[in-house]
Amino acid sequence: MWEKKKKGKKRTNVLAMCLAVCLCMAFLTACASKEGETGNRPLQVIDDKYRTYYEIFVYSFYDSDGDGIGDLRGVLEKLDYLNDGDDSTDTDLGVNGIWLMPVMPSNTYHKYDTLDYQDIDPQYGTMEDFEALLDQCHNRGIRVIIDLAMNHSSSAHPWFLSAAQYLRSLPEDASPDPEECPYVEYYHFSREQRGGYVPLEGTSWYYEAQFWSEMPDLNLENEAVRREFEQIAQFWLEKGVDGFRLDAVKEYVTGNEEKNVEILRWFHDFVKAQSPDSYLVCECWMDSASYAPYYESGVDSMFDFDFADKSGVIANVVSGRSGAESYGRALVKEQELFAGYNPAYINAPFYTNHDMGRSAGYYAGENSEAQTKMGNALNLLMSGNVFLYYGEELGMKGSGKDENKRAPMYWSKDETTPGICSGPPDMDTVQMKFDSLEEQSQDENSIYNYVKAAIRLRNQNPEIARGTVAFHENVSNEQTCVISKTYQDREIVLVFNTSAQPASVSLDQVVVGDKTAAELEVLGELLTGEEGVERTQTAAVMPAYSVLVLGE
Repeated sequence: MWEKKKKGKKRTNVLAMCLAVCLCMAFLTACASKEGETGNRPLQVIDDKYRTYYEIFVYSFYDSDGDGIGDLRGVLEKLDYLNDGDDSTDTDLGVNGIWLMPVMPSNTYHKYDTLDYQDIDPQYGTMEDFEALLDQCHNRGIRVIIDLAMNHSSSAHPWFLSAAQYLRSLPEDASPDPEECPYVEYYHFSREQRGGYVPLEGTSWYYEAQFWSEMPDLNLENEAVRREFEQIAQFWLEKGVDGFRLDAVKEYVTGNEEKNVEILRWFHDFVKAQSPDSYLVCECWMDSASYAPYYESGVDSMFDFDFADKSGVIANVVSGRSGAESYGRALVKEQELFAGYNPAYINAPFYTNHDMGRSAGYYAGENSEAQTKMGNALNLLMSGNVFLYYGEELGMKGSGKDENKRAPMYWSKDETTPGICSGPPDMDTVQMKFDSLEEQSQDENSIYNYVKAAIRLRNQNPEIARGTVAFHENVSNEQTCVISKTYQDREIVLVFNTSAQPASVSLDQVVVGDKTAAELEVLGELLTGEEGVERTQTAAVMPAYSVLVLGE
């Protein structure tokens, strides 16, 4: 952690410093001497929409009743791990938002095929469990959003079962009558097998199911379907949820951006009328240029896929496939792009999620741990609402089929430890690369403690989440990237060395207000090795894979 001493580092001797000045050497302010100070900086967590979210796959998180399946009571039992509600402690992770992957009744382990949009899956517990979790989260300042899969339902949902039964009852050449069965217009039925359509067993009809035959696509242009989802949204908002993660928004009407934006605008307007402070974040798995127009709908956030996954901006920079400067350039480019569609947008950066291989698998060799840390820092220090997938703070592994990406949270190496989940059916054996939480929590240089430190920096400096980014291209290069962030009347500077070699960064060319960056105080540093950042009067010598945060 940056607020603790690194191995082999010694406090700068005051006498030696004086002697150095007398000898006219460039004074060195070892950032290690600042670590104790930054560790005591107060948190400045603002109660607004800007959050650090933790994505939880309940099935694999923590099992409270010993059946091998994670549950809501398990999440409740582990809230102290996420945020104990006490800003004076530093034993929790420090997140202040939770995204719960689907918790509604379903026939699958992943639960994206919804059977009932207004209930809790029995594997996860009861509605009372959900309400208790919400209450405890809110008591700790944690906002909770839930996954809402509006694009499709389960094929066993009563709506679809009614429509299918009705179509099976019709004579071969008869046309369906919505007055007899309104549910035939809840889905997309056709006598032709179009792209993404599958046969309806026992009939000559086909229905749209872009993801899977057991996930029939809903007709969100139908006013009756919209009334259903308005009721569903109101139900959960009245329960106290703080918003929704909207699944697969680009498939609402496959291949039709204009209609998708209109559907999002309808849902946004309804939700905001019920709960103006609620938060909507959308999954639109495309590049930023393609999903940016979706911001016109008014939704708060679109997940930032450009920076995510093994081929995203972050992994490309950390692996050396792209230079460090490309990170700063991409931040500014997106900022201008998104604001052009909605000036009130809130970016939603993430590094990995439940559909992607975990980031520890992106890197190999002697620097892989440092690179795993650095990738997390580049994500957690982005503007907007940053999302952290459960277990990434431990460097968990998991790739290949989806089940492997949703392996049990690595609380302990002992699989008999109470609370350890069995994992999804058909999951392969996932060999972890780094230690479990038990070991990492005791190691100040672990990935876990590094991620905690990055989140703490985020919580200490509101500019990190809320600031407008400026990229200092004149002092950035393949090894280093320098950006500043301005929020209200404050500005901070972030310096990154994303390479395996030390690098010197000129600070006298970066001006903040009436000061150069060389005159600013150290607000924090993130280190992946034993060496700290050294500052001269005009520059910072950055060790490999390091971050320096400066401000007034």
